[in-house]
Amino acid sequence: MKYTHSIKYACFLVVVISVFACKDFEEKKEALGLKNAATFPIGTAININRLLNDAKLQKLEIENFNSITATSDMKMQAILSAENKYNWKTVDTILDYAQKHNQRLFGHNLIWHSSTPKWVREKGEKDSVWLDDFMQQYIKTYVKRYKGKVAAWDVVNEAFESSGGNYRESLWYKKLGKSYIEKAFRYAHEADPNAVLFYNDFNIERDTVKLNAVLNMVKEFKAKGVPISGIGFQMHIRMDIPDEVIANSLKKAAATGLQIHLSEVDIIFNTHNDERLGGIQNYSVLTDEMKQAQAEKYKNLIKMYKEIVPKAQQFGITFWDFTDRDSWIKGFFNLKDWPCIYDDNLQPKPAYFGVLEGLKE
Repeated sequence: MKYTHSIKYACFLVVVISVFACKDFEEKKEALGLKNAATFPIGTAININRLLNDAKLQKLEIENFNSITATSDMKMQAILSAENKYNWKTVDTILDYAQKHNQRLFGHNLIWHSSTPKWVREKGEKDSVWLDDFMQQYIKTYVKRYKGKVAAWDVVNEAFESSGGNYRESLWYKKLGKSYIEKAFRYAHEADPNAVLFYNDFNIERDTVKLNAVLNMVKEFKAKGVPISGIGFQMHIRMDIPDEVIANSLKKAAATGLQIHLSEVDIIFNTHNDERLGGIQNYSVLTDEMKQAQAEKYKNLIKMYKEIVPKAQQFGITFWDFTDRDSWIKGFFNLKDWPCIYDDNLQPKPAYFGVLEGLKE
């Protein structure tokens, strides 16, 4: 009888231990995310209203990321859509969210041709002196308000043409010359001397002429003491861009000694001409083979960043967004694609696990 009781008691203990072991495993599994596997910040772009109204999306965001960048809510068009009417409400909400969840807030962006409000363009076209004064006032007002709270800024975004090494013929360039970029960095630094200040652009991972133009600008800035801290590679890349080309671009940028941010990462299968609605639909169905190939591409990108960029220069990697459902690619290019690490149903794709492997190796 005693023997039978002992057996039952032992079985009971095994069941109890198993339950707690499974519970512990599940808790660890829940706690596991990309940020836990990384030695540098892992970020994502967010739309704060969508995030706050989607519990599942928010849960995934908190589990995986420790840095956030607003997709559009911190751009000039959103901050100052009308003269003398600064709108800080949404940025304050984003900041509250970041602080609540112990996430770094990255400021995107201060000066960008595509987010310059109509009223600024109209006044700037007529008066270049006014435009210069406005830029200084805007940057200093904005950056000073969030001094010590926004960790870093894309000070100037996409100042070069989509391809090649020419400066973009934007309002800022036409009225102020290329010096507007230098001035923007100086104004931002004066407003927050501790903020990390980036120049951010696309195609520089594959367009050697454009990359060299950016690097020449950086060299010029360093010689003149312009307070530039880093280079942002947007990394909106295609599956057909050779890894060797990307690796070479990262090596050249890292040689500047500046911090390197992969700032807007996604990987598409189809192609486009860099213009709105300019998508070219080469693939209409996502196959298992394509999923695996994308996972390998993501993994390789992570590994290249870790191996090529010195640790002290690794500012982090930010995804843009992290779900196919919320990706900008479809709407902007009128293109059906699958660029992100989670799918339309907020389920992790092989790409997610490719990133995870790359971070762990």
